[in-house]
Amino acid sequence: MCARIRQTTPPEQIAELFDTVNPLVNAPPRWNLAPNQDALAVVRPADGARHLTTLRWGLVPSWAKDEAIGMKCINARGETVATTPAFREAFKQRRCLVPVDGYYEWKADGRLKRPYEFALETGAPMALAGLWESWLPPRGGDVLRSFAIVTTTVNALAADIHDRMPVILPPAAQARWLGEVAGGNADLAALLAPYPAESMLRRPVSMKLNSWRNEGPEVLQPDWQPQPQLPL
Repeated sequence: MCARIRQTTPPEQIAELFDTVNPLVNAPPRWNLAPNQDALAVVRPADGARHLTTLRWGLVPSWAKDEAIGMKCINARGETVATTPAFREAFKQRRCLVPVDGYYEWKADGRLKRPYEFALETGAPMALAGLWESWLPPRGGDVLRSFAIVTTTVNALAADIHDRMPVILPPAAQARWLGEVAGGNADLAALLAPYPAESMLRRPVSMKLNSWRNEGPEVLQPDWQPQPQLPL
């Protein structure tokens, strides 16, 4: 499961990197972004151009009776995303990119959970495969636009921490995921693979990340150290 991300690259740089055309959105840097909060995403609406916008994390399907289902739909398994009722329509028509500077996972250490950040070795933002949806409250109100992050099996870098990781799309795959390049389900499914471990890094970060209320660059400063691995 991917349940916490970092989005700290300024929106103007994200817009340039992903070739979005709409006016810039106002989004502060987020060091500890959690589900049910707004995140930057690159979508491709009806005009066919890329737009940088904000979506709430936790996909609410258009048929949902209320928005509470979103907290159960923060991730979509790549193996079943085309058939799962909550995600299949978004998979067909509303795929997006979620630009992040890193994502976090926790490793159990007795009663404690120790956080690590995973990022690209280059330090550049990475594009996570996402799905987005619009939902209109049955009793009226504003449209809610929300998203989920697609996950896949884990690579060797994180295998001792979790059995899932978000799908990270290299630049060559992003146009196909957004629908700018034609392809069927098999073509899309081929993109949902673990990112090469040798192109990523992981590092311990602060235990402050254990609470979503803690926000700021200090969460990247490790206040613990991993125990050295004993030789076999």
